[in-house]
Amino acid sequence: MGGRLTRRTFLAGGAAIGLAGCAATRRAGEAPASPLRNPLVRQRADAQIFRHGDGQYYMTASVPEYDRIVLRRSPSLAGLATAEETVLWRHPPTGPMSGYIWAPELHRIDRRWIMYFAAGPGGGGAGAFQIRTWALACDDADPLTGRWELLGRLETPWDSFTLDSTSFVHRGTRWLAWAQKEPGIATNSNLYLAPLATPLTLAARPTRLTVPTLPWEIRGYKVAEGPAPLIRNGRIFMTYSASATDARYCMGMLTARDDADLMDPASWTKSPEPVFKSAPENGIYGPGHNSFTVDERGRGVLVYHARDYEKIEGDPLLDPNRHTRVQYFRYHEDGTPDFGVPVANGLVPAPA
Repeated sequence: MGGRLTRRTFLAGGAAIGLAGCAATRRAGEAPASPLRNPLVRQRADAQIFRHGDGQYYMTASVPEYDRIVLRRSPSLAGLATAEETVLWRHPPTGPMSGYIWAPELHRIDRRWIMYFAAGPGGGGAGAFQIRTWALACDDADPLTGRWELLGRLETPWDSFTLDSTSFVHRGTRWLAWAQKEPGIATNSNLYLAPLATPLTLAARPTRLTVPTLPWEIRGYKVAEGPAPLIRNGRIFMTYSASATDARYCMGMLTARDDADLMDPASWTKSPEPVFKSAPENGIYGPGHNSFTVDERGRGVLVYHARDYEKIEGDPLLDPNRHTRVQYFRYHEDGTPDFGVPVANGLVPAPA
């Protein structure tokens, strides 16, 4: 599907999920950032938003029907709220990808657009949760109008529940972080990290970054999922989501020095408490599955989903009202991120 893979091109274009992007500055002649309002986009969960090198914002997310992969683009972050949404791909009627389609993420690798996503077979029952990670690829310059084709399935040491893959480049190496159920460990999912040889092939056996064991990680389910890297202030901060996908859902964080051996689990420390959780005082419940971006002025923005009510009828997975939300964040004096609490619906407070 086009393009010879080289080390140089494979490492290039790591688009951009707000890693080095957090140090971005406003471009000359660029209009001031438009005011942001929450929810930014309704009924879109697991949202990924990033600002590409072309200055455009791209957003993909899970849809309530879990049957397709969508993408929207806007020259402004606020403009994503009303940007036209394009369906890039729909699940087939049968086979291993005919059921739930979850948590897409868009990356630019080797001059190609790569869309990671999780998928399982249709038919309902326990079989629907035979979720694995797959990828689509587009060789055209414009991912909204280009042709998308199935690239294949992620290869890991275990054929087990796998989802929420994200890729980033650090110190000349392209990495993949993801969530997976490892045989022999009694959890729903743990977090893993490995260097990549190709978009779907690991260059080394993965390291297990964390297993959910703390009380706030195991409410309802024993979950660590949705890793999101943020490289800043001499460290790598890896946020993740924990517990069931209702009001108990919350964000944790792992931290490593940016010159550490990332494959050594001892290089990573876990925050003992959630770094972002429900805010009943603001009417926001179950924040999680985040990503990072910057606004037009280069200010750090946390992207996440949450509901604006606590009580859910039936299975939380089938409740459609996990809305995409955004808010600014800052850093503590020690250089660690301070995400604050989820802000209420309406105008998003701008940094002082």
